Parts: sequence; structure tokens; C-alpha cells
Amino acid sequence: MEKTILTITGMTCANCVNTVTKALAKTDGVAEVNVNFATEKATVAFDEKKIDADNLISIVKDRGYGATVYDPGADLAKQQEGQRREIAKVRRLFIMSLFFAVPSFIISMVLMGLGIVIPYQGYILWLLATPVQFIVGARFYRGMWGALRNWSANMDTLVATGTSAAYLYSVWVLLFNPASHQYFETSTILITFVILGKYLEAAAKGRTSDAIKKLMELSPKIAAVVRDGAEVKIPIEQVRVGDHIIVRPGESVPVDGAIVRGESAVDESMITGESIPVDKTAGDIVIGGTMNKSGAFTFVAGKVGGDTTLARIIRLIEDAQTAKAPIQRFADVVSAWFVPFVIGTAILTFLVWYFVVGREFAFALMAAIAVLVISCPCALGLATPTAIMVGTGRGAREGILIKGGDVLETVHKLKYIVFDKTGTITTGKPSVTDIIPVDSQSEADVLSLAASLEINSEHPLAEPIVALAKERGLRTVGVTDFAAVAGAGVTGKIDGKTYRLGNAGLMEQQRVNLSAVAERISTLQREGKTAMVLARGGRVQGIVAVADTIKETAPAAVATLKRMGIETYLITGDNEATAAAIAGQAGIDHVFAGVLPADKAAHVKELQKKGTVGMVGDGINDAPALAQADIGIAMRSGTDVAMEAGNIVIMKDELADIPRSIQLSKATMAKIRQNMFWALIYNTVGIPIAALGLLNPIIAGGAMAMSSVSVVTNSLLLKFKKL
Repeated sequence: MEKTILTITGMTCANCVNTVTKALAKTDGVAEVNVNFATEKATVAFDEKKIDADNLISIVKDRGYGATVYDPGADLAKQQEGQRREIAKVRRLFIMSLFFAVPSFIISMVLMGLGIVIPYQGYILWLLATPVQFIVGARFYRGMWGALRNWSANMDTLVATGTSAAYLYSVWVLLFNPASHQYFETSTILITFVILGKYLEAAAKGRTSDAIKKLMELSPKIAAVVRDGAEVKIPIEQVRVGDHIIVRPGESVPVDGAIVRGESAVDESMITGESIPVDKTAGDIVIGGTMNKSGAFTFVAGKVGGDTTLARIIRLIEDAQTAKAPIQRFADVVSAWFVPFVIGTAILTFLVWYFVVGREFAFALMAAIAVLVISCPCALGLATPTAIMVGTGRGAREGILIKGGDVLETVHKLKYIVFDKTGTITTGKPSVTDIIPVDSQSEADVLSLAASLEINSEHPLAEPIVALAKERGLRTVGVTDFAAVAGAGVTGKIDGKTYRLGNAGLMEQQRVNLSAVAERISTLQREGKTAMVLARGGRVQGIVAVADTIKETAPAAVATLKRMGIETYLITGDNEATAAAIAGQAGIDHVFAGVLPADKAAHVKELQKKGTVGMVGDGINDAPALAQADIGIAMRSGTDVAMEAGNIVIMKDELADIPRSIQLSKATMAKIRQNMFWALIYNTVGIPIAALGLLNPIIAGGAMAMSSVSVVTNSLLLKFKKL
């Protein structure tokens, strides 16, 4: 299966979405279709052996809509220019419409209200209404015709039908019954209000995709590359993996890679959400699109083009904003029958008022037009996608990447969260936690002697001991007859005396008496620490304990989750004692200990029988569990495999962002429900009021235009929600 994204133009409401969706979905070879009204994009999964992108474009065009293949990287300037042109076009139409609507309003509403009738008033109003009806309103006729060709109806159908009825009736009255009241101002002002709503809606919708625009603009266009010993500036598209790239202060990092020379502080805020610049030196990773603040450095390109972190983030957000949330299906179902229902209601309103109640033709017609205009379902179509767009954009700004509307809709339902231990709850790097001197030794003596022995060792636990000694400025001394005892420790001679550093097994083997420190060793082990005994000859000199310590933010993040009513679990391959110690420090409720990597997904699956489960991890061995969970949360410090498997990626590597992602989900769903409520209550209340003849069509037009704007504006408020 292949997947492509099409940019769709000409959609005016949720019914247009249904038309495009049905046309593509019933095509042989198409497996899945998602059409998003707010982003004006369609994501289509299809069998490339049966159909291709050109065929899909033809199908959409046959239904009366425009379509092109969406190309985000190469097309940003063109897209932004196209959006600006569309907003400018609608603005021009509104100004033109307003130019004719204002005198029409003054003549028919103000002057007539004062009892002033000007010569040839009807013909002047006809002259003012005609350009608005057929030039400004041409878009509505085109939209109605496209819908009729597909045996459907949309918002354009309602506007075109309503305004045409008022306009044509007024022409008939002017020519054949000039004594009766005309309604040229009704159609003119209605179209003006609708176009105003379209202009405000287009401008507001443009702001919902700010996150993607800002990320795209981060990528520099030129890179300073060292080729054949000389520095040359080349377009970013020509950078190859392995190129040496120079970045000076104030310049953006062109692509992902690792520093080989120099050091600096790099602002990674637009990628991770972290406001404080990160110190970088040789060996550190830099991310394309981030800003170099102070020093100059040279780095080797590791990922270029679509493989860079920035490109993947943009792709992820675009996928998230294009995908539909399950709650959107409700709006799709409603809109599918809503417009035909409204047209039927308008016809019935006219028939009842004219034939049953016996009111005059004009009154019955105006009531029917009011029903048509008040019912336009634009707000319903915008309710979900605009909130999803702003929610995912807000998350990206905060360093929380959410991979779809369905994810946002599920996150706030989490009842259980399972944390991987190493690299997730813990730092993933062992460090010295305790130095316990014995037999008149000082803490500095114990650490210096231990570092002197371990500096010759390649064991992972040797590194934190040596690093701490250097950090404290302690000197190491020469060791002779050094030997590493596999799985036990190291031995060597310092100043002719034999020293040993290792576990209890090594000490017992070498007949070192541990009775004085046995209880202390047991306590350290219960705390999940690795206790290494330092001995000289047969006497204990001290204990050095090393452990993979928990992240500073872990207890606070877990406590916040528990306050939100979420039960927490720790899953690890460590023994029960170590696992319980780490869980206790972090405040985690339950422990799955001694779990093989392959069995993590099975534990998540079993827990899912009780409720919705989130899994937090960072390694390749976490990927199956991340995929199995209802919501997989991957830490950015982890592997690419884990990030691909997760539904949410925490870019700052901060556990505190997990409860914040849940709060964002709750806030987004609240906005969607608010939008749905106001869109539906507006139509539910408005239709009967209009049908009862209590609503002027002009007021109905203004209210309809503002309903869409209010929904988009309400969604935009998510940008300022405190998480």
C-alpha cells in the first residue's frame, strides 16, 4: 500500500468532505481515505498496482473540486503565497460586496424607515444587487452545481438557493407587481455577511497551522560544507551524509549530526520546547533547525533531507492534523443528512405559511430563506479539525509531539501508565550514590583508591567512579599487577600492597572478613544499588555504591499522575528488590519485575483487560509494548524505533510532560465538545425560530457567518491554555 496527501480546493462545508470521501473510497484500489475540511487535505492509502495519484486527482476534479499532490518541503513558499492570495481574493469580494450592500441597506432600511422614497428606487436596488448576486455570489453557484452533479447538497446549495429566491422574487415583483415589497437588499446583505464570514474564517484557519509553518521556516537554505579542504556554501538539498559542516554563532544548524570540533550553546527550543540553550562539545548530537548561540563548531552530517529530526517532526504533525479523531465521525454522520433535511424544512416552512396559515407569499418566502441561511453547517464541519490542529500545534510548541486526533481523544481516558525503568524513570547512566569509609579511611581516600583501581577497567561501573574522582579533583595513583575478575571486580597493587574492589563474592573468595559491613551491604542492595567493597589485604577499607539513579522529575511527575486518578506501574528486567527500591523512590504503585524484553507487551496486554493503558519507554525492546498499549509514549532520548512505535514523543525527555500531554488532551476534547455544542445548539434553536417567521434572513446570515468564526476562535484559545 502507498499513501499520499492531496491538497483539495473548493470545499465549503462538511458535506463537501463527504462528497470527496465517498468518491475516493468507492474507487477500486483505495483502502483508506481521510479528508480534513480545516486543513483542506485528503490522506489516501491505495494499491499502487491498481491506481496512482494522478487517477485520484482526476476523481476529485470530476466531482468539481481542485486537487494537487501535497509537497510540504519543496512547496512552503508557494503554499503560503496561495493561502495569502485566497485570503486577499475573499477580502476583495467582501469589499466589493460591501460597496453595493451599504447603499442598498441605506435606501431600503434607513430611508424607507424614515418614509423617504427615492425615484426609481426598485431599479436602483436591482442594479446594486445584481453584481453581488452573480459576481460575488458566483462561488456559491459553482459550489451548488458541483454538488448537484454528485447528487448531493452543501452549504453553497443553501446560500445560492436562499439568495436566488429573494433576488428572483424581487425581480418578478419589480417588473410585474411594483406595488409589492421587494427584497433585493436581503440577497445583497446576506451574501455580504456570508463572504465576511468566509474571510474571517480563512484568516483564522491560517493561524491554526502556525506550528508547521514555524517549523518549516526553521530549516536553513544554505550550509557551509568543507569540500576538498575548502569551505563552500551549498544549498541544503545538496548536503550528503558524512559532510563536515561549519556552524558559526547566530547560524542555524542545517541538518542532524555529531560535533567533531569546537563547542557552543545551542538553542533547541523550537524542537524540544526547552528554553535554556544546551551546551554542546565534541561528540554531542546537534539537530537541524536549532540555533547556534555562542561558539563556532564543525560537525559531521548524520541525517539529511527527509530523515532529519525536523523533517520527521513536521511529517508527524502533518499526519496528526490530517487524521480524523473518532468524534469527527459524529459530525460527518450529521452533516450527511443535515443539508437535505434543511432544504426539506425550508420547503415545508414555505408551504405551511402560504397554503395552510394563509400568509402572503413574501412572508412565507422570507421564512423559508431564513431557514436555509441559519442552517449552514460550516461550524459543525470546523468544530473538530480546528481544535485538533491547534492542540497538536500547541503540543509541538511545548515539545510534546502527538501523532493524531485519535491519540488526543484517547490520552485523557488513560487509567494505567506503565513505565520502563532504565532510561525512562532512571537516567540510564550509573552514578556513585554512596561512599562509606571504614577502618579510619576518609571518604576521599576510599574514592581515590577505588578510582586508581578502576581507571584500568573497561567495566561500565568503573566510569562513574573515575569520573567522580576527577570531578572532586582527587589524584589517582599507579597500580601494578592489575587484574579484572570477570563478574566480580578488580585487584591490583598500590605501593606494594594488594587492593581489591568488587562484590561480596570476590571478598569471600579472597577471605576478606565482611561481618562489620554485611548489614550495610544488604541495605544498599535493598535500595537497588550495586555495593562494591574496597579491601586492603584481608581488611575492608570502605564501600562504594553505584546505581542507575532516578530522574529528578520522576517523583513529581508520578505524583501528578496519581492526583489525576491514574495508577502507575514499573516494568523492568531487574530483580524484585531493585525494582521495588526504584519504584519506591519514584512513588510508583506497582511493579512488574524480572520481565524479559519480549514479555513486556504481554504484561501491557493483560493490564488492558482492566482499562486504557499507556506505556512509557525509550528503547528498542520497548517498541512492542509501546505498540501494544492504547497510548505509547516514547522519550526522545531513546531509539528511533521507540519513537516510531509511540503515539506521543516527549521531545524534552521530561517525565513532567506526560501529565501535561494528558491535560492537553483534556483541554482539546473540551474545546471540541464546546464547538460541537455551539454548532448544534445554534442550528437546533435557529431553525425553529426561522421556521416560525421570527428571524429576519439578514440577521440569520450574520449569525451564520459568525458561528464559524466563533468555533475557530474558540479553538485558537487552546494556544493560551495553561498546561
